[in-house]
Amino acid sequence: MADLLHPAAIHHLPPFVTAPGETDALFVAMAVFVLLAVIGVGVFYLKLHSLPEQLAHRGQKMQFQIVAVLGLLALFTHNHAFWVAGLLLALVPLPDFGTPLSSIARSLDRIAANSGPETSAPLAQAVSPPAPASEPTAYQEGPRPPAQREI
Repeated sequence: MADLLHPAAIHHLPPFVTAPGETDALFVAMAVFVLLAVIGVGVFYLKLHSLPEQLAHRGQKMQFQIVAVLGLLALFTHNHAFWVAGLLLALVPLPDFGTPLSSIARSLDRIAANSGPETSAPLAQAVSPPAPASEPTAYQEGPRPPAQREI
């Protein structure tokens, strides 16, 4: 290598300087490091970006879908407000309105099926008229004596 050096060059070159025609090991090492660093940062970014969706996955389907749409909007628009909104929505449990409403709907269907025009007339006849005021009823008798307790 000493034969290839310029006469004005110093004789003790640092180890990262390569001779002409040889492979530059430092350049290859740095190229591999930069490539792995870019891939690693990209994987970390995508993992962090999908965090709200992973949190919302255990919740309701509608909540998961809204969080997923907010995540995609944040990914494609680079607007962090969508990501923060998706994260907050994933962390806050939404109340379940669907189950009580479907129960109410099923009950109303059963009531509607049982109360047709032909069934409403017998129901009106089956109701007895109110008892006259002269007859005492159970709630008009007065207070009951207290129950005796065993000691």
